[in-house]
Amino acid sequence: MQILSTSLLVSIAIASTALAQGNPAPFTLAESGRAFGSLSDALGAIGDGHGTVIVAPGTYHQCAVQQGGDITIRAATPGTVIFDGVPCEGKGALVLRGRSSSVDGIIFQNIRVPDGNGAGIRLESGNLTVRNSLFRNSEEGILTGDYAGGQVVIDKSTFRHLGRCDRDLDCAHGIYIGRLAALTVTNSRFDQGDGGHYLKTRTARVTIIGNSFDDSGGQLTNYMIDLSNGASGIISGNEMVQGKDKDNWSAFITVAPEGREQSSAGLVIEGNKAGFVPGLARGSTFVANFTDDPVRIGANDLAPSMKVKDRR
Repeated sequence: MQILSTSLLVSIAIASTALAQGNPAPFTLAESGRAFGSLSDALGAIGDGHGTVIVAPGTYHQCAVQQGGDITIRAATPGTVIFDGVPCEGKGALVLRGRSSSVDGIIFQNIRVPDGNGAGIRLESGNLTVRNSLFRNSEEGILTGDYAGGQVVIDKSTFRHLGRCDRDLDCAHGIYIGRLAALTVTNSRFDQGDGGHYLKTRTARVTIIGNSFDDSGGQLTNYMIDLSNGASGIISGNEMVQGKDKDNWSAFITVAPEGREQSSAGLVIEGNKAGFVPGLARGSTFVANFTDDPVRIGANDLAPSMKVKDRR
């Protein structure tokens, strides 16, 4: 599994912060070479067109909204760019509502808002691709709305110290993808959750391959993967460790716990490894299916005390 080292990302970012402080125009359009003092201004210059913003190393206490177009936001060097603690519109560090968006090599941290859904990225329209990025110490990593046709792709990224279920608000989660067409998550790491699910999605199709779900340091967490309304696709090659401090330890993966909206008959779950932290053996279930859809559960490497599946 090739996930960019979190410690390397952090050390590079700290060492490079001073570079940005001396750069009055750290956001550069790759196509024209034109530079801007804020990400908002750079995105505004792209408008409804196509463009790539290259971000100089440093920590930025700002946020930005994409109003249209096809944009890429890329760190000049992965792990050298941090967006810290500032949400736009009471939603997230990046609020994206264009045709497509791509984020590469960025760190998002310390995002909190009054409704408890502060996210590194809030996606409201179009497609989204995230690579080589780190989301930490926030209420949610990535949160989307519900709309037809959208696709989200996440690769080689880390989601740490995310989620919450407090303040009498609906829970937040590491990743929460709404009613879009498809979600792909590969080669990524989820750990040290602070509540809610590590990955929650309502998409009709999922591809979840080669990821690590390490709940050993989690606090009051729930499921590793929650397919809230059912889904087709594949969940394979993932490693999952359940910790001791759970709000709900009854299952690792759930199928349609909030009502069946699409068939899961085309869902394949195989080649995964799942167990518990050392010294813990409990009667959890690997796949809890809340429907009668014939989910295909192939060979998985499971702890002896774990049930393969149950119908709920």
